[in-house]
Amino acid sequence: MTSTDAAITTLDGLIEREEAAFLARTTRSAELWQRASDVMPGGVASSWASSRPVPVWVDRGLGGHVWDADGTEYVDMHGGYGVNVVGHAHPAVVEAVQRRVALGTHFAQPTEDTIVVGEALRERFGLPMWRYTNSGTESTMDAVHLMRAITGRQLIVKIEGTYHGHHDALMVSAFRNASQLGPVDDPYRVPGSGIPQQMADLLRLVPFNDLDALRRVLEAHPGQVAGMILEPMMMNAGIIPPAPGYLQGVLDLVHAHGGLVAFDEVKTGLVVHPGGVTAMFGVQPDIVCLAKALGGGVPCGAIGGTAEVMAAITDGVYDQVGTFNGNPLTMAAARAVLTEVLTPDAYVRAEQLGRQMLDGSLAALRAEGQPAYGSVYGFKGSVVFHPTPCTNYREFLGIDLAISHCHFLYQHNGGVFLPPWGKSESWTLCVSHSDADGERYVSNVARLAHDVAPIRDRSSRIFGEGQYN
Repeated sequence: MTSTDAAITTLDGLIEREEAAFLARTTRSAELWQRASDVMPGGVASSWASSRPVPVWVDRGLGGHVWDADGTEYVDMHGGYGVNVVGHAHPAVVEAVQRRVALGTHFAQPTEDTIVVGEALRERFGLPMWRYTNSGTESTMDAVHLMRAITGRQLIVKIEGTYHGHHDALMVSAFRNASQLGPVDDPYRVPGSGIPQQMADLLRLVPFNDLDALRRVLEAHPGQVAGMILEPMMMNAGIIPPAPGYLQGVLDLVHAHGGLVAFDEVKTGLVVHPGGVTAMFGVQPDIVCLAKALGGGVPCGAIGGTAEVMAAITDGVYDQVGTFNGNPLTMAAARAVLTEVLTPDAYVRAEQLGRQMLDGSLAALRAEGQPAYGSVYGFKGSVVFHPTPCTNYREFLGIDLAISHCHFLYQHNGGVFLPPWGKSESWTLCVSHSDADGERYVSNVARLAHDVAPIRDRSSRIFGEGQYN
């Protein structure tokens, strides 16, 4: 370290230094943010883009790289929160969209591409029938509507701490402080801002990977539970995989009590495996929700279901509607993604690169005495700065935010763009990323580990002084 760095004795000090470097390289972003604040609340188009120390304004992307408004190039492992596994401006997607846009972009009538996309999804996920939406929020909303319409029941079970979109039915128990969760056997059902408590009261919350808790809820509400929705691999707490037998156990329990099961594969579908967690673990739910990666960067979503479930739409028990559902532009992009870009070899290559990144990162951290663990599944991977792998959301909330934020800053200042909510989010690779891109990620982790080591020597606590919790 330099003489100036030698004075840094806390993680908060490192964060202050890295934030200053971040701001020095994003002056144009800061200018645009100030200008945008006059026309957009918070100066951003979505609150998820609001981040410390300043939202980064992106100018363009190509393959696995992006350039910000200041002209600085980054390896893009943000991936638009998991969307861009095909990379930016992939030739197959560009050609499909350009061809379609010249033929008309909206009719509110089906085009042939809707059939091809449905056939490809049927092959990958094993569910026979598909409908389309425009976002993950719409997909999970439709899943809840279907479960209630088919069963005639009102209660829905969800996993504590998961995010399933911002509609009223499920925006409960997401991204909260541990002190607000309530008793583990009966968590508080606190709705998101603007959502009536009555909607939250129609939910029951259980921890991930806990079949006993699910059994207790189902037995406490006989004949009242319409179904359960869950991410089959929890993705907003690093990456938490299902315990052996958990997914089949969920299916068996909920079905035994007359309910339906929906897998929210918005983040995992087409990303961790060609057929998502559904195909990876061979457990087929009644409904699968997709979005993000399906459109190759164009807003697009889908719901798949068993013949019995989707008959409710055919028969008019539930009207699954949307003016832009199956939009020609999104279907053309999705067709290219499914039939030309996301080949079996693409998943093999992504996982190989992810394993190299994870192994190199953990080796660098452990060499400096920093506890960590991680996961890699297809295009997704994560490094979590904690000694013990978490199995549910409550355990994950116990991890301090400071080291994760510091990691985000080190990566950004080192030329790798990660999602800004570093503790919760994971990296997203794309088909264009190279070994050199992965090596840059590992190099930044090694620099962080080296700089943090002296702080560990001075204190039994590596984490910050509380302002990042």
